[in-house]
Amino acid sequence: MKQTEDIFSSRGKLSRRDFLKLLKVGAIDLALLAAGGAGWSYLIEPGWVRVEKVNVTLPRLSPNFHGLRIAQVSDIHMGGWMNSERLQHAADMVLAQNPDLLLLTGDFLIGHGFDSNSEQRLQNLLESLTPLAKSIPSFAVLGNHDYWTNADAVREMLKQSGITDLTNSVFTILNGSQRLHLCGVDDIWEGDVRLDELVSRLTSEDSAILLAHEPDFADESAATGRFDLQVSGHSHGGQVVIPFYGPPVLPYWGRKYHSGLYRVGKMLQYTNRGLGMIDPPVRFNCPPEITVFTLQCGV
Repeated sequence: MKQTEDIFSSRGKLSRRDFLKLLKVGAIDLALLAAGGAGWSYLIEPGWVRVEKVNVTLPRLSPNFHGLRIAQVSDIHMGGWMNSERLQHAADMVLAQNPDLLLLTGDFLIGHGFDSNSEQRLQNLLESLTPLAKSIPSFAVLGNHDYWTNADAVREMLKQSGITDLTNSVFTILNGSQRLHLCGVDDIWEGDVRLDELVSRLTSEDSAILLAHEPDFADESAATGRFDLQVSGHSHGGQVVIPFYGPPVLPYWGRKYHSGLYRVGKMLQYTNRGLGMIDPPVRFNCPPEITVFTLQCGV
């Protein structure tokens, strides 16, 4: 209480000198707060990988697939902040979840062009993703950054890793006489999307899950009425999320469904926050993510 008495005059007014002292103290506090926030955003949160467990009810899912667990990883961006040690840590986390399937939704590299370091980055991806694919049936599509580096080289890396490239294709999983369709489209921003052709390949009315790198494509995929779930990445959740405001910056094709679970028409859309980052390599209130879905039938 004495401190309060000292800074106010006998008339209950703050003197100019004391007001300046308070301003100085406030500025120091703000500077310390900013420094602490910057340190957290740059040094701590980018490596603080969260496992998000999400139950999704799919109306056309056969009871044979009830309880199926699917992991999703997105936006690794090898070559920026991401290195082989950080990716291996995330791969170990995926394995620890013991999922039945693994879906990878693009942007394996960071799009600075194919340079002298790109071969090493692809080798780093190969070393971490190959053991994953040997342990878990794995499926992938490409993202815009893969095109901005070398899409053919990324596809070759997926092939060598044992990961099935789902670009504009369908992979049907059988359990007894029941089916679950895994589908994928090419990158929406830079690729050759053949959605009508993809839908025509779905010859049965069983549940279908779509991999599409850019989440805002959900408006188009949902309009077909053929998919129960679309899984995407691309937005990184914004990387920086301001409380009570949201992410101030979001990418093209990632501004509407930028993070988490949405319902778009009769379809569910899920956007993973990604593992890696684009520059500047900071995250605030938006930690990197591994998603584990548990499928539930709608019966």
